[in-house]
Amino acid sequence: MSVPTALDDAYATCRRIAAEHGRTYFLATALLSPERRRAVHALYAFARMVDDIVDHADDPAWILDPADRPRALLSSVAPGAHGPDRRLAHDSDGISPAQHLDLVEKQLRLAIEQGDLDTADLRRRQIITATADTIARYGIAHDHIWTFLDAMRMDVPGATVHRRRYASMAELAEYMRGSAAAIGLQLLPVLGTVVPVADAEPAAAALGEAFQVTNFLRDVAEDLDRDRIYLPTDELAAFGVDEGRLNACRAAGRTDQPTRRALAHLIAVNRDIYRRAVPGIDLLAPRVRPAIRTAAVLYAEILDQIEAADYQVFATRATVPNHRRILVAAKGFATQRRDRPGLDSRER
Repeated sequence: MSVPTALDDAYATCRRIAAEHGRTYFLATALLSPERRRAVHALYAFARMVDDIVDHADDPAWILDPADRPRALLSSVAPGAHGPDRRLAHDSDGISPAQHLDLVEKQLRLAIEQGDLDTADLRRRQIITATADTIARYGIAHDHIWTFLDAMRMDVPGATVHRRRYASMAELAEYMRGSAAAIGLQLLPVLGTVVPVADAEPAAAALGEAFQVTNFLRDVAEDLDRDRIYLPTDELAAFGVDEGRLNACRAAGRTDQPTRRALAHLIAVNRDIYRRAVPGIDLLAPRVRPAIRTAAVLYAEILDQIEAADYQVFATRATVPNHRRILVAAKGFATQRRDRPGLDSRER
């Protein structure tokens, strides 16, 4: 029996993060081979770490492993105990969220270029080490990583590109090019394709965007609490919905009729993105298609849950029930076993 290496431990940490925070994605990755699975876990954990820096920069517990949270809280009153990267935004001698993202990018660049990492934070070190290994192992274009980080800066107060509102779908698409499409493009080399990667990129980007818009619809209330509105204001205005009305719905914990109509329209827009994206799954390597179809089906069903709850996104968070997730995953597993091919000679 082989002894786990430091790299194995790093990937195990990423797996734990994916299991805790990305239930739909994690379930779908069970249909992948072990090597591809852990690569997806690494990319997910990196994106999650960055997202938590953006959303919870004033709370160290949100960006640290649960086992490290007590020490992190102590370090917040004893600056320097774990190095400068542990002192987060709003500490008097800490760094801003924008600077924190700059630090993460610097650390990842070092890990990619030199195989070294300048941080004493074990969890951070493991996530970035696994991510750098995945990037190198699968030849992921570095630009997709930097584009993602640039989009995350748009969510950070103090960053020159910071934005809290989006006037149109075109403006939102600019944000999603990094926050969503880039994630799909990062995954393509991991998943493999039966066509040149460039031919599969438009559909992969669209699927990432479809997932992201679903998140925006599901998380309207949570985003309002952070003073963010991702749903395009011109699309909302067509139904008589403005920021004041959204805040009133949030305060009442109830979706009014104009907002319900706006959400119904945006769900239809979201489903159209899925319709354009899903055929691209056939461009992926046969062995990974059941996993990606499972993720697409389950994520799209969040929209069904919003409708079933009469669009009450201000009162409850729409989720697909466990029994349904297990059923869809089981069908994907059965399909994979029935259709499992040998290595497709066209696979890239």
